Amino acid sequence: MPEPTKKDETPNGQPEESVAPDSNGAPTLPEISLEVSPPPEDGNTVKKLSIDLPNDSAPVATTGRKDSVWSLGEGQAPEDVDKPIDNPPLSTLLIERPQSGTVTVGGDITFVAKVEAKDLLRKPTVKWFKGKWMDLASKTGKHLQLKETFERQTKIHTFEMHIIKAKDNYAGNYRCEVTYKDKFDSCSFDLEVKEVESSQAIDIRSAFKRSSEGQEDAGELDFSGLLKHREHKQQDDTPEVDVWEILKNARPDQYEKIAFMYGITDLRGLLKRMKKMPKEEKKSAAFAKKLDPAYQVDKGGKIRLVVELADPTVDLKWYKNGQEIRPTPKYIFEHKGTQRIMVINNCSSNDDAAYSVVAGEEKCTTELFVKELPIKIVKGIEPVKTTVNERIELECEVSEEGAQVKWMKNGVEVPTGVRSRYRVKCEGTKHYLVIDDASKEDTGTYSVMASGGTSEAHVQVDLKPLKVFQDLQDMTVMLGQPIKLHCEIFPGNVPGRWYRNGQLIQPSDRLNIIHRAKIHRLEIETSSLHDAGDYTFVPEGYSQSLSAKIHIIDPPRVHLESLNFPDNTVTVVAGNKLRLEIPISGEPAPRVVWMKGERVILDSGHRVHAETYGDQTSLTIEVTEREDTGNYKIVLQNEAGEATASVKIKVVDIPDPPEAPLVPVVGGDWCSMTWEPPKYDGGSPILGYFIERKKKQSSRWMRLNFDLIKETSFEPKKMIEGVPYEVRIFAVNAIGVSKPSEPSKAFTPLAVTSEPTMLVVDDVTDTTVTVKWRPPETIGAAGLDGYLVEYCIEGTNDWVLSNKEVTEKTKYTITGLTPGCKILVRVKAINKAGASAPRTLQHSVLVKEVVEPPKIRVPRHLKQTYTRKVGETVNLVVPFQGKPRPKVTWIKEGNPVEPSHVSIRNTDCDSIIFIRKADRNHSGKYEMTVQVENHVDTAIIDIQIVDLPGPPQCVTIEDVWGENVALVWTPPKDSGNAPITGYTIQKADKKTMEWFTCIEHYHRTCITITELVVGNEYFFRVFSENMCGLSELATQTKKSALIVKEGLQMKIPEYSDHDFKEPPKFTQPLINTFAVAGYNATLNCSVRANPRPKVIWMKNKMTIFEDPRYRMFSNQGVCTLEIRKPSPYDGGMYTCKAINDLGEAQVECKLEVKGGFTFFELMQRGVPLHLIDKYMNESKIVEQDK
Repeated sequence: MPEPTKKDETPNGQPEESVAPDSNGAPTLPEISLEVSPPPEDGNTVKKLSIDLPNDSAPVATTGRKDSVWSLGEGQAPEDVDKPIDNPPLSTLLIERPQSGTVTVGGDITFVAKVEAKDLLRKPTVKWFKGKWMDLASKTGKHLQLKETFERQTKIHTFEMHIIKAKDNYAGNYRCEVTYKDKFDSCSFDLEVKEVESSQAIDIRSAFKRSSEGQEDAGELDFSGLLKHREHKQQDDTPEVDVWEILKNARPDQYEKIAFMYGITDLRGLLKRMKKMPKEEKKSAAFAKKLDPAYQVDKGGKIRLVVELADPTVDLKWYKNGQEIRPTPKYIFEHKGTQRIMVINNCSSNDDAAYSVVAGEEKCTTELFVKELPIKIVKGIEPVKTTVNERIELECEVSEEGAQVKWMKNGVEVPTGVRSRYRVKCEGTKHYLVIDDASKEDTGTYSVMASGGTSEAHVQVDLKPLKVFQDLQDMTVMLGQPIKLHCEIFPGNVPGRWYRNGQLIQPSDRLNIIHRAKIHRLEIETSSLHDAGDYTFVPEGYSQSLSAKIHIIDPPRVHLESLNFPDNTVTVVAGNKLRLEIPISGEPAPRVVWMKGERVILDSGHRVHAETYGDQTSLTIEVTEREDTGNYKIVLQNEAGEATASVKIKVVDIPDPPEAPLVPVVGGDWCSMTWEPPKYDGGSPILGYFIERKKKQSSRWMRLNFDLIKETSFEPKKMIEGVPYEVRIFAVNAIGVSKPSEPSKAFTPLAVTSEPTMLVVDDVTDTTVTVKWRPPETIGAAGLDGYLVEYCIEGTNDWVLSNKEVTEKTKYTITGLTPGCKILVRVKAINKAGASAPRTLQHSVLVKEVVEPPKIRVPRHLKQTYTRKVGETVNLVVPFQGKPRPKVTWIKEGNPVEPSHVSIRNTDCDSIIFIRKADRNHSGKYEMTVQVENHVDTAIIDIQIVDLPGPPQCVTIEDVWGENVALVWTPPKDSGNAPITGYTIQKADKKTMEWFTCIEHYHRTCITITELVVGNEYFFRVFSENMCGLSELATQTKKSALIVKEGLQMKIPEYSDHDFKEPPKFTQPLINTFAVAGYNATLNCSVRANPRPKVIWMKNKMTIFEDPRYRMFSNQGVCTLEIRKPSPYDGGMYTCKAINDLGEAQVECKLEVKGGFTFFELMQRGVPLHLIDKYMNESKIVEQDK
């Protein structure tokens, strides 16, 4: 059972925030409210017993009386007990909510919730809760079962919660929550678990006994008589001292939260123990003896309230419910020494209140209870037997005037309000219950209850005999005409009910039920077909009934207006199924015939058939075709008449494919295409066209437009030049897209080239003009076939084609020109796509030869000495310019060049020297002279022909010592017409005479050869080297060099053993690692040490020892720590320490485990509370750092 929740409130409904301590410093005890449920035979009322304990923190006038309510079940929050309850919002999902229920201990109970799935695409989510947070889905088992069913016909989800063999702690508040996407609905309900009922009555008055005097709780009321006797359960959970201190210092509204946090299950027992703890009483400075906590006096008696003051001079004031009491004959004040006495005479129920006395700054309070004497019934009520509409008066007499009595009927209190049928009156000691107009429902057992006794009697009310003056008559009514049913019965004030075909008829706007005295009428303003049937009038309280039959007739009608089709035309797509349902009416049901032209459509047709059922007729075409288009006639006949109607059916289809498109114009990356509309548009106007294209060698078509094209022409773009393409067309109407047309003839996009570039005049004579140009920058896939050259006389626009056929060269001479005229020249590039844009000279050209001084343009590589090897080919081109054609001469060292040795060929713009096989005689300086009339230009070309050098002249051994030999030689006589770049020295042992190179590319003419073998005899030779390579021959020493052996003494060095010992040193440290919760993680490092070290792993400076969640490996100095399925708790600083006799070393890293657990998951895993608290705090810090 849930722990009680506490609620403090003031008399005006405003909640109090705190309870002030009394004069002794201890908090005052709140009011305790106990609800006692009597046995079922005593009624369903709930009796409440409450008592207010004094609050001495302030005068009653300022605080009022406080009532603290302790609820024994989970329900409304304490702060919301007295708040007005708004009407709950209408449910958006639940169509049937679970209702509160009561079950005895050990019994079964079922709660049902239903959700309508008409507008839901999937099953909604339903959760059952107990209290505020406990989800019951995880509590299913032996005593709790959750069930879900779905009815396909009604489309209703049914969710059931079965509680089996209920226990005491199952009682409380439950909640059902339904969610579906953005919709939400919930419902709260209560479960009450009762003990097995006992027949022993509860004496309410015996509960108001006070505990014995002189004890610690003297003066307090003892309610133990109202509590059910149960066996005391042994409390297993003993709170720790720190939890006890927390509860003592916490507010009452925090008790439940603290109990859940620290796992306390018996919170109620803990609160009882805390309540009985001895409290330190603060000694009062004003009162020597205070008032008792409570007093009791009989009604009409007298009572004395006595206090004793510590200081008799202090002013004293008495208060009743916060109002100061003045001396009157009823209230008498007396002084006896330090005693102050207030006497209350002739006590009544108005004196039952809280009293307080104030002395200086202190006060003490008490509670006065006035006990009333029981009221006895002197004369009881007598049985009554009568008929309806008669007056009933029940009378009883009590022992005292003005006494309060309670009238009951069948154990339920009789309502006596302003609108009640019952009247209660009192005349002295006599009390009456009056029923002016008795009805049959007034039959029952009536009782009157006083505080001192009860009296009861039975009242029997019977009906008067029924007489029928006029019975109901059968009627036949035309549809739409009014219906009036009439009957007369006695007694006239007897109400009745009207039934049609056994169903109860309720009044409405079109249906009136009239009852005036003996006459009962049923009137329907406008009849409908549903009004036909058997009508029955049943007088209330009688078994006799009156019956009549209503028959309604109606001529047949066809309701085409419900189709909502313009001009009654139904449009359907060919190939689809058409089911045309048309409402019809008529009573009796008419005969229906469907016709198309003169052909009758039968209900047994295969593809087209008609059906009639109920108030509808239908025409079904399984697969519509174009031939189904036409007018369809409907004929209805019944005994009331005949009706006809006509419906037009229009079958539409996709259009036929268009003809193959034409491509009249083709560009570089575009083309122009046209086509004709399709012959048949499918019965719907053509909305536009889709165009597709593909490469001829490909099978993949590509859509060119995503928006429909209204016209019958289009220009596709962005095609690849030189690639053949095909295009096709799709026609589109409101129904869909047609099949594709036949592909067009293949076409290839080709583009003309760009215009030629750099058109300049190359030469001009008296009758010719020579121009030259460069190819176009852009040629394209069509290639370049050649050029056309055109010219025109300046001042005219008559262009003359100079070359009839295209020329592939980029230079052309226009001949046959008139001397002295000026012409303009342009050039066009020609390919398969046509002629490009022309390139025109910027200025006109005067046809007249011009003298140009000669100018030799020596290439850069000939401005220096031109070197070649003997036997290679020499081919030199020296360009020049000059007009008219210059005269070219070549001279070598002052003599003309002999054509037999050197070939020379001259052109208009250059001169070529050609030597097929060069030798050293061709070396020298060649002078070139270019002359035009009196203008001359010269240039000198230096040619050098080189060959291999000769060997050095003489190689001698200069000296021999130890393992060394000194050599000296002289340069060669023939250097090969090129500088000597170095020497190559070789040696050979006299025994083998195999030559080995000692050094290459040596520049000096003397050298010392070292590291020769002792005892051997060597010869040496030297090669000379230039830019052509080594000399073909080498010069060898005439004498040999002997390396003489000398006496040697070998000294053996001493070696000491290496010490391999070293302290631990980590060669690979640990690195910070991120791990995923639930997946194994490893930490690796490597250490070097001799002798082998001892490896220790630590987590957060704590050694990991025999923990099954960790595995440690060490192999060849590689240390590994494996963490099996880590959780966020395993995160932290990990340290690896290596120790041997020479020292120790350690490395550490940080491990973070992502994907942590919730508080509930950690509790299920059995993690201790203090570790969970530490983990949650660390998680918050990590989140803040991020």
